[in-house]
Amino acid sequence: MTENTQTPSAPNSELPTQYAPAEVEGKLYERWVERGYFTADPASEKPAYTIVIPPPNVTGSLHLGHAFQHTLMDALTRRKRMQGFESLWLPGMDHAGIATQNKVEQQLAEEGKSRHDLGREEFVDRVWQWKEEYGGKILGQMRRLGDGVDWSRERFTMDEGLSKAVQTIFKKLYDDELIYRAERIINWCPRCLTAISDIEVEYQEDAGELVSITYGEGEDTLVVATTRAETMLGDTAIAVHPDDERYKHLVGKLIKLPLTDRSIPVVADTHVDPEFGTGCVKVTPAHDPNDFAIGQRHGLPNMTIMDEHGVITVHGPFLGLDRFEARSAVVGALRQQGRIVAEKRPYMHSVGHCSRCSTTVEPRLSLQWWVKVDTLAKAAGDAVRDGRVAIHPQEMEKRYFDWVDNLNDWCISRQLWWGHRIPVWYGPDGEVVCVGPDDEAPTGEGWVQDTDVLDTWFSSGLWPFSTLGWPEKTPDLAKFYSTDVLVTGHDIIFFWVARMMMFGLYAMDGEVPFKTIALTGLVRDERGKKMSKSFGNVVDPLDWMDKYGSDAVRFTLAKGANPGTDVPIGEDWVQASRNFANKIWNATRFALMNGATIEGELPAPEEMSATDRWILSRLNKTVAQVDAYYEDFQFSKLSEALYHFAWDEVFDWYVELSKTTFFAGGEGARVSGRVLGEVLDTTLRLLHPIVPFVTETLWTTLTGGESLVVADWPKDSGFRDDAAEAEIENLQAVVTEVRRFRADQGLQPGQKVPARLDLAGTTLAAHEAAIRQLLRLQPEGEEFSATATLPVAGATVALDLSGTIDVAAERKRLSKDLGAAEKEKQQAEAKLGNEAFLAKAPDNVVDKIKGRLAKAEADIARIQAQLDSLPAA
Repeated sequence: MTENTQTPSAPNSELPTQYAPAEVEGKLYERWVERGYFTADPASEKPAYTIVIPPPNVTGSLHLGHAFQHTLMDALTRRKRMQGFESLWLPGMDHAGIATQNKVEQQLAEEGKSRHDLGREEFVDRVWQWKEEYGGKILGQMRRLGDGVDWSRERFTMDEGLSKAVQTIFKKLYDDELIYRAERIINWCPRCLTAISDIEVEYQEDAGELVSITYGEGEDTLVVATTRAETMLGDTAIAVHPDDERYKHLVGKLIKLPLTDRSIPVVADTHVDPEFGTGCVKVTPAHDPNDFAIGQRHGLPNMTIMDEHGVITVHGPFLGLDRFEARSAVVGALRQQGRIVAEKRPYMHSVGHCSRCSTTVEPRLSLQWWVKVDTLAKAAGDAVRDGRVAIHPQEMEKRYFDWVDNLNDWCISRQLWWGHRIPVWYGPDGEVVCVGPDDEAPTGEGWVQDTDVLDTWFSSGLWPFSTLGWPEKTPDLAKFYSTDVLVTGHDIIFFWVARMMMFGLYAMDGEVPFKTIALTGLVRDERGKKMSKSFGNVVDPLDWMDKYGSDAVRFTLAKGANPGTDVPIGEDWVQASRNFANKIWNATRFALMNGATIEGELPAPEEMSATDRWILSRLNKTVAQVDAYYEDFQFSKLSEALYHFAWDEVFDWYVELSKTTFFAGGEGARVSGRVLGEVLDTTLRLLHPIVPFVTETLWTTLTGGESLVVADWPKDSGFRDDAAEAEIENLQAVVTEVRRFRADQGLQPGQKVPARLDLAGTTLAAHEAAIRQLLRLQPEGEEFSATATLPVAGATVALDLSGTIDVAAERKRLSKDLGAAEKEKQQAEAKLGNEAFLAKAPDNVVDKIKGRLAKAEADIARIQAQLDSLPAA
């Protein structure tokens, strides 16, 4: 529970009869921003708590994945702010090099132009114009969701400060010989006309062809199989395993390359698997990463056979053909020569596609800029191994280590115009100069800057510290770095997380960029299927917000958030969360109309009823439980705990049990009104980080406080009353059992039934009025005749159902239940009587079976008593 540190004004009990999110949410959010609640102060003496938002693409709009992760980040930062932390959630956007350039190029294409018609400088100006006019749509949508971000610190990966950070770290890496330029095999997109990284390649099963081709002649004939026949034009060797006896006599010989006037050597290399296919591999070093490595080991020439558009540039008959046209043409020519010995169509195999435009990626030898990652990646792995950074859930560590421990050098150059241009100048006599942000670029005839830009992930890899002012030693950097938690999807461990770890440790002298990596799953539809436009199951979260309110969307997403696992979501679930918001609203209205208040001290336990003590005991246990779940990032469990406490225990039980007290008035009503006010005050605080809008409206009405955003987070007072909990649990058991019996008999919920309650010897005597009220039980009267007797929790409820009960049907139902209970008893007794089982089973398993036996025996006694109480058929 919480000390109310604010002086409340008189609460206003006037609430509309229905909650209308659209009339509340926008106004509330703007009030929060105007009052500066989300603005963090680096001069504050409060401990810092920092989360930087994974910067969405400037081209993007809010999708369910964003809404999911933003809900979790918002809940974390709101709670920490309420706990007394100087809480900073820093927003911003990524310039999204390829995606944004594609947007503007599409716009130009509609005008019949290309970027080359404008030239580089004018094109970049055009992109900036597009960004100002169309970019950042998602930022406005984040306000709809209720994101409590510090808008005064909004950053963009190409703003002046972040651009300086990019140039600074490039220069530092270059000077430390961790950046270099070299020819290597890269993934090339013939549509985007740029290199892309391994993690920007999406693999899918495509229907291709597998052809087997004979190389050489006579006794010097080898057979190779390939799905990319056109690349044979660039073969510079055939490789076999050095221990393969079939081909030892050919190693070192030259054999004729079909369709060309060249001969190529046979080389022995352990990369070749002699058990796969014929055990022979064609080697095309300029068009395959594995072949490039073989070529490096054997000093083979690199022969590039196609240009950046995927068009063949060698060998007359195929010159000028697109790569796929050339594939068919090469196979046709080989078939004419009788060199095709086997063909398989369709041949399903994994093919890489550009994640931006879906074009088939082409491995291509290219001169690019690279980051040497061995020492950087080792530092990133060590930070997790030695506990400076925790990955949650812990089982995701393996994926992280599998990546950073086997990381190849990172290709950071892109053949684009939109992005951070590589700060390297080339002189007329072969000079190479890297220019830092405070350096003067070389001038004079013949000096030119490198035309490439940096990979988008290079600048976003600096995000945790560049957004706080690095390389300057700013107050923000001193206060808010290291950040506390990175909330992100497990699918971008490779894209982003590892990059930030490497750069953060390198730039910040070994200080980690974040203390915890909280990995989430992906949002899927209600059947667990990936959301995709092609599947027709993509949902715009704004549509659901319009229909059900932002709180309903947020609560549904949080309720599905188990660490590291995917999150199914459907509209029915959002509707259920809307019903929960309505339940909170209606119950609070009832409470306010019946004297719920936070004014004055909480009554002493001896002044309270057992019902009051029960709910306060449950409240404190819930506070402790929710805190534990937050610390473990168990959003689903904490949401479920809050849902069941609020709906089941507070609204369905405590409010209902208190109605008789409120209607009676007097001191009991005053005490329960204060207890109910305390419970609602604390419950609304607990719910606020996840459902901020409805809770803010209700809490300020209830308490007269300024805002939940800056209210105190509840604390467990330590109050426990196990006896009161047991007493109310018995009451609940009686009510639940009689309600079930009534429903089985087809009685209407409001139908009154004469009943005799025997509560002697139990703690339930004080609750007879409440039990009768909840169960619609009338006094027995003079002509009372017990047609059914229900023994439960030490009490007996005798009902007169004359004329309303089907005795035969009830006896049949009870007999069926009795049979199931007896079967359960027999199974439990059999296991407990098995010495071999008892010798091997753990104690907790044995205890569980003993519990099942005890319950079965109790059920048998209860059901038999009910059968005995029935009148003769």
